[in-house]
This record gives sequence, C-alpha cells and structure tokens, in this order.
Amino acid sequence: METRDVISLISRIREKVNRFIVSEMAKNGIEGIATSHGDIIYALFKTPRLTMADISKKINKDKSTVTALVDKLVRLGYVTKERNMEDTRVVYVALTEKGKELEPIFESISQQLLDVFYLDISDKEKEDLLHVLKRIYGNF
Repeated sequence: METRDVISLISRIREKVNRFIVSEMAKNGIEGIATSHGDIIYALFKTPRLTMADISKKINKDKSTVTALVDKLVRLGYVTKERNMEDTRVVYVALTEKGKELEPIFESISQQLLDVFYLDISDKEKEDLLHVLKRIYGNF
C-alpha cells in the first residue's frame, strides 16, 4: 500500500461505518435518519437543550445545514424547536420523548460499532491510531 492510499482507505472506512450505522438503525425500526441527524441527537443526549449555534459548533456543520437537519428531525418527531422570547434570533432544540427513546438504541449501536471497529486491535494500537489521527486532523 502506498502512503497516498491512506486517504482513500479512511474514506472507505467512513463509508462502511455510515452503512453499518444506517443498517443497524433500520434493524431497530429507525428510518429516515442519516448519520448527520444522529450527531445532533447524540449531542442532545449529552446536553438536553442546545441552541442551533451550539449544535453547529458541536457537530462541525454550518448553520444552514444544521437548520435543514433539525427541521427534518422536527418533522420526524424526534426534536422540538423553540425561539428565545428575549432574543428571537436564538432557537433552542430539545429532544421529544420519542427522541429520548433513541438513547439506548444509539448506545447499543455505538458499542456494536466499536466492537467491530477495534476487532483484533490491541490497546497500544488503539492509542497509536488515535494519536496519529489527532495529529493529522491538527494539520488541517
């Protein structure tokens, strides 16, 4: 393998991870949610009420993309949007009960993903991989 093949390999791994997640969600009866939607829902598991700007920062997507993603989650009944009464430019997003019910499913899928991802990988190799990927990320 040439060193330039690494970028292609990372891209293919990302594709396979996304397919795995979507497939597992479908097995659990969750349809219509892309991995980008999952990023928003996961952020809301950690912080139950976030502004659109906070979500944008947390998932590293621009505000217009976040708006489209959140609007779809609203239509699917997973989140609600609420304007700040004092500053109507600020919009809060929160999970609905239906959205909160996704947490154990998401946690299970995450664990399954990690089990596959790190199959036959030693703890030292995991640390080394994380270290190298952080350095590469920092280069950009």
